[in-house]
Amino acid sequence: MHELKPWLDLILQRRGRLVVGALLLLATLLSGIGLLALSGWFLTETALVGLLLAAGTQAYINLYVPGGGIRFFAVSRTVSRYLERVYNHNTVLQLLTDIRVALFNRMAEAGHRDRGQKSGAQWLSRLTADVDALDTLYLRVIAPTALAGVVSVLLVLSAWLLFSGSLALILLILLAVAILLSSWRVFAGTQHLSGQLSDQQEKLRGDVIEHLEGFAELTAARRTGKHSGRLMRQALSMSRTQARVDSRAGWHQAATQLIVNLAVVVTLWVGITLFNQGSVTGPVLVLLPIALMGLLEVYAMLPDAFAKLGATLSAARRLNQEVQPAPGTDYSSAFDRQPAEATANALEARDLSVGHPGLPPVLTHFSLKVGPRERLGIVGASGSGKSTLADTFAGVIPPRQGKLASLPCAYLTQATVVFEDTVKANLLLGNPNATDGDLWRVLELVELADRFAREAEGLSTWLGSAGNRLSGGEARRLVLARVLLSTAPLVILDEPFTGVDTDTRGRIAPQINRWLEDRAVICLGHGPEALLPSSGHTLHLN
Repeated sequence: MHELKPWLDLILQRRGRLVVGALLLLATLLSGIGLLALSGWFLTETALVGLLLAAGTQAYINLYVPGGGIRFFAVSRTVSRYLERVYNHNTVLQLLTDIRVALFNRMAEAGHRDRGQKSGAQWLSRLTADVDALDTLYLRVIAPTALAGVVSVLLVLSAWLLFSGSLALILLILLAVAILLSSWRVFAGTQHLSGQLSDQQEKLRGDVIEHLEGFAELTAARRTGKHSGRLMRQALSMSRTQARVDSRAGWHQAATQLIVNLAVVVTLWVGITLFNQGSVTGPVLVLLPIALMGLLEVYAMLPDAFAKLGATLSAARRLNQEVQPAPGTDYSSAFDRQPAEATANALEARDLSVGHPGLPPVLTHFSLKVGPRERLGIVGASGSGKSTLADTFAGVIPPRQGKLASLPCAYLTQATVVFEDTVKANLLLGNPNATDGDLWRVLELVELADRFAREAEGLSTWLGSAGNRLSGGEARRLVLARVLLSTAPLVILDEPFTGVDTDTRGRIAPQINRWLEDRAVICLGHGPEALLPSSGHTLHLN
């Protein structure tokens, strides 16, 4: 259960809302039990008075007090249930926000992780299904279990006050067994299956997405039938696992209901004995058994929730793995990024060994100094380690060995990433304090100003999914403009002109050079033509 601790700590930061939500749940359940119990008492009292009157015995009943109580519980149950649903679902949405923000923050801090090992479908599963498994932890597991315990104790105390201590002890044992059976035993019996089901769902979800993405290629290769058959077999296996989980939860739920009904029978049996002795009246006799039957409402929620707790643990384990350091990572020695005043150079690397975690290093014993306002070009063929070196310089991954110190940097990766948003929103990621005038100037610099000036929305032009309203060259120039907006004293450009035609590159490269004349620049490319002109020293990687 230690996998849940970081997320439980996060959830418990909203203790006030959790307590209020639990009290609303308690009010709903107590109103329901009170309605059942008081109705049973009232019906029994009415029947007894009717029998006495039929037998010619004088009797009376106060219709107004119990009638008013029944109306009160009916209204309070409706109102408290409505308030509980609205309030607790709002709480769950806030918890979902907290969990996702914390997850994104922790992932951002763990920048050394090689996230490229996960497919898009796997990350989609992490950020949706796995997070959703955590955000209902309070509403499905914690609150109902605590509620069942509190109400059970209240009913045991009622049995002790209204009936006898021996009955209270019997009820305490039976209800404790019922709670353990519907919670811990269900969890113990389904933890492995539920975790396996969660893994199967993630794999099937990813395979279905890949099937849809590669449908054209599968059709061309005439493999759609076999691939679909494999997906169907996966789905069938998952359905069988789900059926086993549901079956075990169902049997435990049936056993729990049997124990609660046994508690009702025992209470009636003891109550009849006490009634014969004159210790309790007939209406009081039926009061507690009917109240016990009301427990089934909350007990019935537990088996299904605890049957899914194994999947929740698996989700928490996966999320924890994604935000933990890679095995053997030593922050103190492997990633020494000093503040600006600590070094006279924009970047200084000493005896570096670079590579992605879990893979052999691509460069070893690498040393380099880049002074302020100095230009460095790095040229190498594909696979020579240029992008890995750039990732290391930018702090995306740590060096395997050696020391690295640098000023704050702006980094243009080899991938062209345009977000589904406006031109302005995409550019402001580079410098949130930039004015509209700054944005137009940098667009002019990369020859995109005219392109968006023709649009009716201007800077508010929507770029579509992944920037699909732009050509490849336009998208590359837009992300280049985003990096140029940054005020960082060190700029790292990995293949800055990918997809940009030769004429356009020849016009904008000198302008970019002038724009960056007061900053240190490291430019990487397959050949000298891919670099900025006047890149200063050029380093060739084999």
